[in-house]
Amino acid sequence: MECICSERSWTRSTGRGNGQDMSDSLDALVEQLFVAERAVRAAHAQLGNANEEALLGCLRTQVVLALKLEDQDEMSLRLVRLAQLLAEFEGGAQVIDLLIDVLGSESPEARYSAGEVLEDFAYSRFKDVALGVERALSRLSGGSPALAELPHLLKEIPEPGVTKLLVRFLEHSDADAVAAAIEAGVAAGDPALLPALDKLLEDARLVQLDDDEDDVQVTIGELAHEAKEIFAHAAPEAAP
Repeated sequence: MECICSERSWTRSTGRGNGQDMSDSLDALVEQLFVAERAVRAAHAQLGNANEEALLGCLRTQVVLALKLEDQDEMSLRLVRLAQLLAEFEGGAQVIDLLIDVLGSESPEARYSAGEVLEDFAYSRFKDVALGVERALSRLSGGSPALAELPHLLKEIPEPGVTKLLVRFLEHSDADAVAAAIEAGVAAGDPALLPALDKLLEDARLVQLDDDEDDVQVTIGELAHEAKEIFAHAAPEAAP
């Protein structure tokens, strides 16, 4: 009996010890996060005091290098941080172009970060962003994720110039960009896009849509027809 009690006592003691060890380990990890956060804030503060032109040149180089990385996790980590650093600037052509380059990366996390910064700039400095979008339409190669991301970003901005930009996307050679612009145009509810949609009704280019269950392929023409129907149904409701 004494032996059994001793064994149970040892087991209970070991259990408490393991729990304490785990707690200490978690505390240590949280402390590491605090240390890392202090280091990040200190680095941000030092970069904030750097020469703006030199810093922008550094960030441009770092974006180019990050986009070439094969390690997707590392690429994402770097691009997210670079987007946050670019947010500290007050717009400008180079800043907007770099953010659009990040928006064209393969990292969803990085695209989200860059998109948030670009949207903030679009509300406060729409002309800078609009000019950057026009440059992107000319300089980005087909298949760039940014071409399919930008229309969705633009639809949120209450500026008359958005319609002109969406028309440019509807006229683009990249089918995914056209599909994104159709969807964004419907969401924006701007009937001024109807003439551009009319030109797409016979467009046989296929695009992939993310359905709840399966990936569905449709033509640009089918999307344009559907968009026109949505506009037609919405028109009576908009009438006084």
